[in-house]
Amino acid sequence: MSTLFAPPPRITARVFAELPATFRTRRLSAQRMASGRSVPRNGCFLEGPAFDRAGNLYVTDIPYGRIFRVDAGGTFSLVAEYDGEPNGLAIDADGRILVADYRQGLLELDPLSGQVKQVLDGYRAERFKGLNDLTFADNGDLYFTDQGQTALDDPTGRVYRLRTDGALDRLAGQLPSPNGLVLNGRQDTLHVAVTRANAIWRLPLLAPTAQNPAGGVARMGLFVQLSGGRGPDGMAIDESDGLAVAHPDMGAVWLFDRRGEPLLRIDSPASDVVTNVAHGGADRRTLYIVDSEAGCILTAPVPVAGRVLRSHR
Repeated sequence: MSTLFAPPPRITARVFAELPATFRTRRLSAQRMASGRSVPRNGCFLEGPAFDRAGNLYVTDIPYGRIFRVDAGGTFSLVAEYDGEPNGLAIDADGRILVADYRQGLLELDPLSGQVKQVLDGYRAERFKGLNDLTFADNGDLYFTDQGQTALDDPTGRVYRLRTDGALDRLAGQLPSPNGLVLNGRQDTLHVAVTRANAIWRLPLLAPTAQNPAGGVARMGLFVQLSGGRGPDGMAIDESDGLAVAHPDMGAVWLFDRRGEPLLRIDSPASDVVTNVAHGGADRRTLYIVDSEAGCILTAPVPVAGRVLRSHR
């Protein structure tokens, strides 16, 4: 029996590191309890993978306001613990660590002291809805999503850019749950995982002009339409502009080429809730996958090396 569209091949990732039992907890902040959120089943909910220049992997633990560092041997160490809900984490070419925190906004982390300081908590006179993820451009500009509780019945999620001169631009404001985001190699297109639409959207970026120094977005469109699960979450991009897309509740990461054609499905051996990805390894041909519910980091080989952030100094 033949089919018109054959599914992509699939492989199973392996477990690289697991959060130790000593870091797993059943407590929950009063604020999260008041909001009706439940205690994570396995005592954590990991997110936000990003590598520093020494090859350490940083991950966040949203419900417990923690940030961990995972060394090359898979050992976890606690870097920070504070009153917040850290989600996405990004490290620029100079080693600066920024965190998208749902409650506190955009934060900067000092990895030596474990202290966090607030960079931004809103746009003009309006507080953010709830930041989710972020990514640096090659020139040092920072792009981030403001997801909050937006959805198909409330398509008001936003995408912002914080320029190196400190100017903050709202690039888009009509997305139903913007989540992970990556820039293509030419830095002229932003791909955004729009969770509640179960899709990856394409945001072509307008170049700044004297009349419009903020630039903007031209003709935002649909790039990849997914099905099943709860919708795409974190993403990573490779040197050929291919996307790795975490798809929670499907227990999978999908690899797409630059045209949006599916190449590979990577399954988690641990749980169905995989939320984010990052390229790593000496040749950047290993995909590190966060299984949030199981509290572990998975790895899988990929055919194309991940993009490297070019220095902007």
